[in-house]
Amino acid sequence: MSPHSDYNYRVVKQFAIMTVVWGIVGMAVGVLIAAQMAWPVLNFDIPWLTFGRLRPLHTNAVIFAFGGSALFACSYYVVQRTCSVRLISDKLAAFTFWGWQLVIVLAAITLPLGITSSKEYAELEWPIDILITLVWVAYAIVFFGTITRRKIPHIYVANWFFGGFILTIAVLHVVNSAAIPVSMTKSYSAFAGVQDAMVQWWYGHNAVGFFLTAGFLGIMYYFIPKQAERPVYSYRLSVVHFWALVFTYIWAGPHHLHYTALPDWAQSIGMVFSLILLAPSWGGMINGIMTLSGAWEKLRSDPILKFLIVSVSFYGMSTFEGPMMSIKTVNALSHYTDWTIGHVHSGALGWVGFISIGAMYYLIPRLFNRDLYSIKLAETHFWVATIGIVLYITAMWISGVMQGLMWRAVNPDGTLTYSFVESVQASHPYYVVRFIGGCMYLGGMLLMAYNIWRTIFDSSERATTGSPVTA
Repeated sequence: MSPHSDYNYRVVKQFAIMTVVWGIVGMAVGVLIAAQMAWPVLNFDIPWLTFGRLRPLHTNAVIFAFGGSALFACSYYVVQRTCSVRLISDKLAAFTFWGWQLVIVLAAITLPLGITSSKEYAELEWPIDILITLVWVAYAIVFFGTITRRKIPHIYVANWFFGGFILTIAVLHVVNSAAIPVSMTKSYSAFAGVQDAMVQWWYGHNAVGFFLTAGFLGIMYYFIPKQAERPVYSYRLSVVHFWALVFTYIWAGPHHLHYTALPDWAQSIGMVFSLILLAPSWGGMINGIMTLSGAWEKLRSDPILKFLIVSVSFYGMSTFEGPMMSIKTVNALSHYTDWTIGHVHSGALGWVGFISIGAMYYLIPRLFNRDLYSIKLAETHFWVATIGIVLYITAMWISGVMQGLMWRAVNPDGTLTYSFVESVQASHPYYVVRFIGGCMYLGGMLLMAYNIWRTIFDSSERATTGSPVTA
């Protein structure tokens, strides 16, 4: 028997399946919101269907339910494979799965009811925050405990990214969620005024930097080389990428608070570190894409590689756009507009979504010892989702720049050229295009769900992919 046959794949399977399920749920809510932005009557005057209630549900479902489940699945799989040892505790691993699902269900109940701390990406109230902390501590014990028992002396770079993401998110969550409870469903932040804003965006941007970037870079550094059957382009660059990223990202948060009550020097520090961040980000992008050197022809016929490589391309684009938007003069035009929405979704749909989808297409057939049911369906998924992303972010870029220009336009006598309502009216066609793009991306996820369902429950044994103990 192979020594690898003793890995804990049960928890990986559970998180992998829920990645697909929560992806559909979170994106369906997003499509509903997009429809409401184009046709407001679709909230039906029901309080828990309004934008203010559904928007945090959407962000939490996509980031923490879909993205979080993908990170749990991939990190548990990768740490076992690269350390050649089983997870240190099956019971703690199971607790992280069921605890995380409970957090998501509680979020789905409380947020539409309007029970919220009102802190962006940290809206859940204090009892749920405590549960998140317990799950996260268990996650850290399982991950780092497994590494301490490793049979391979070297710690592969993907585990550095996973480890950095786990530790940093723990600190961010505990500090930003510090609150004074006044009831089971209401609390007040331990911080006040501009300090609260500063701590919130230290958390908010680093939730992007570590949850949505560092963790998924761990996925990139394992799954692209495996699917391409090529070594990482430059292992030295991957280590430099890690240290440069974690030292730089943590300081970039103030760029969310340009032209606010935050001291000007703090805004400038956020801008400068955001610009510096371009170097490690693009170094990592180049490392991921150039891993395909000598194997470019595989992109013609391998939809999984298409998802993985295009995701890294979106990572590069988003990490160019972000630093550019952090420049104060650019931010004066872009802030509060749909340009920001386009930027966020080029990263969320293109980078996080595609790298997660590619990893699931790689993982699930191996975990269930099956061939992927249909390569053609996966290929269709790729093109439908890609066109959907392009429609979405292009519409938001155009709408955002138009809004920024309309808001700052003045007549010779100094009065505003356009009213705010006129800018909303002008944005309507782009909101319809966004809705169409979102529908296409969601449609791709439904294709994936069908493909995965048939893969798992199809009776024919797969012939080419190999068993999970040898793949």
